[in-house]
Amino acid sequence: MPQKITRLATALSALAIATPSAATNVVASIKPVELLVKAVAGDSVEVSTLVPPGSSPHNYSMKPSQRRALEQADVIFWVGPEMETFLNRLLGGKEFAGRSVSFLESEGAESEHDEHHDEHNHEPEHEEHDDHGHHDEPDLHHHDHGDGEDPHIWVDPMLALDMAKDIRNALAELEGANPEQLNANLERFQTELLNKEQSIRASFAGLDNVSLFAYHDAFTRYAEHYGLTLEGVLTLNPELSPGARHIADVQAKLEAANQPCLLTEPQFNRQWWRSITEGLNVTFSTWDPLATDIESTPSGYIEFQQSVADAVLKCLPKQTQ
Repeated sequence: MPQKITRLATALSALAIATPSAATNVVASIKPVELLVKAVAGDSVEVSTLVPPGSSPHNYSMKPSQRRALEQADVIFWVGPEMETFLNRLLGGKEFAGRSVSFLESEGAESEHDEHHDEHNHEPEHEEHDDHGHHDEPDLHHHDHGDGEDPHIWVDPMLALDMAKDIRNALAELEGANPEQLNANLERFQTELLNKEQSIRASFAGLDNVSLFAYHDAFTRYAEHYGLTLEGVLTLNPELSPGARHIADVQAKLEAANQPCLLTEPQFNRQWWRSITEGLNVTFSTWDPLATDIESTPSGYIEFQQSVADAVLKCLPKQTQ
């Protein structure tokens, strides 16, 4: 009996050593950020997300319980001031200065988009980790991944890969972290993401004659990355209904477009955009930039990229789908 107890104690000790960061508490602002954390950390951290399904980070009001969750978090990941405006004042204060990781600066930062695309083939273990000051100043993770105009950076797979690298750097600094495992997870994610990116790009070959329209600019970075033709955006501000002149311009573009397809989003009211397209021969497809229905697993972000591609491919004429 004592021998069995000893073996059990040894096994439990080995399990505790193998999962030293199991108690790490991570808060993500939105589901896509949660998916990237899962890709890097696997199941070694607990991740909670602030913006619930069906809500928009553009106008969300945080609950008191979520405020308490932020206080208890080891690290908080959010896109930045131009996206989750409800977090600006809170995460900009001293209380969260050492635990808050933003992927975007609101202004004054130089665009790195093209540079990141040029570097996307680099292996994780060959990076210069101090390019963004992660080791010199561990509390300062803030830097710009975009141009300050479109904060929906996570829909672009290469910018999402940069976000994943920042997540790896932040998690590696936490007590009990396993940097080797984080690096291995990141390398696996990068390989899978690049393979998926190539597969998606190939699947879009038949979209040359389809004119895509989007509800708002959340789709823009995805379209730019994959070389899709985005003819128009219905609203420049999803919190406000578009003006009459803008509606008239969009209707004129829809009428003149070749095989127009409108990519709608489940977070926003559908009634008014249906009224805009009434009487027009427009195909509708729904994509979800917040990945609501994607399971939170290490492969979740890869599945998210494919879900967007599937929505776009529904815009193809039925005979070519």
